[in-house]
Amino acid sequence: MDDLITALLIFRTYTNDPNPTHCEHDVMYVLVNPEDVTDEDLEKLATLSFRPDDEWGESFISYRFGSA
Repeated sequence: MDDLITALLIFRTYTNDPNPTHCEHDVMYVLVNPEDVTDEDLEKLATLSFRPDDEWGESFISYRFGSA
């Protein structure tokens, strides 16, 4: 739980969207453009199991937190 909260706090610095997340088929999406995120935060997010979504772009994905 702590890792998810830490990741969301990082994402909060990049969006004020009231609905920034989406889940489907064991994947959690966070609608933050990776190009807007600093290298330091990209590294932190990677250790927290979030990576840029290569397929759709302009978002991050996590299989760790998208699983039920």
